[in-house]
Amino acid sequence: MTPKTTADYSILAEIYDTIMQDVDYTVWANFIDEIIQVHHPRPQSVLELACGTGSLSFALNQYGCYSITGTDKSAAMITKAEEKQARRGTSITFRDMDFLDINLPQKFDIIVSIFDSVNYLHTRTEIIQMLNQLNGVMDANSLFIFDFTTPKNSEQAIDYLDNEDGITKNNYHFFRKSEYDAEQQIHYNTFEIEKLADDQSSVMQSFTEQHRQRTYSLTQMQKIIGQTEFNIIAEYSEFDLDEATDESLRITMVLQCPDTP
Repeated sequence: MTPKTTADYSILAEIYDTIMQDVDYTVWANFIDEIIQVHHPRPQSVLELACGTGSLSFALNQYGCYSITGTDKSAAMITKAEEKQARRGTSITFRDMDFLDINLPQKFDIIVSIFDSVNYLHTRTEIIQMLNQLNGVMDANSLFIFDFTTPKNSEQAIDYLDNEDGITKNNYHFFRKSEYDAEQQIHYNTFEIEKLADDQSSVMQSFTEQHRQRTYSLTQMQKIIGQTEFNIIAEYSEFDLDEATDESLRITMVLQCPDTP
């Protein structure tokens, strides 16, 4: 059976919550909320970019003080988020939208994008394009909070990401091959995914998805942001309010932009 090559986060949506099951979104939401309280203590509206199946949006929603909109380029991921919402009875707005082409009528107090979604942008031009898109949904007091992973993170992550496999509750078997090209700063994650029969005795369909993420050092990201009108308010390392350095594995940036007409 020849595996079908699929677009990013199409068939992966079926296994995403399984491969992310060790991620503590409550801890992540607490960190994001802490950043918000330090830099913008009374926000009302939150826009999440690249929200996936909505796990962070649901975690932030538990605070009860945010009106949340979650967006993702993958319609399959948004479908999963809406299915989860139907079971939870929450009232988050979900819609499929590419953060390189933001089309929303309102401005938001907080815009957030986590778990290295920005690493899917491989060039300075793409990052600047994303930031330019945000001008239409931010005012002078709005914050953009996003994280990215560094080369050091990828060099370490290979040890636990490569050759990962498992079976989901909905009978998908997956195997991940993880490689890092240090010269190009590109991290490759290739997923071989099989849809199993209900009794798991045979393979019904096979799929392949390859994800390519560009890592950035703090210095590289600072230079890119420096070519825009955004102001860097803070740079945090890992999940603490400690100042990030080029030795950090994951860096969270807090940006503001000048008010626009």
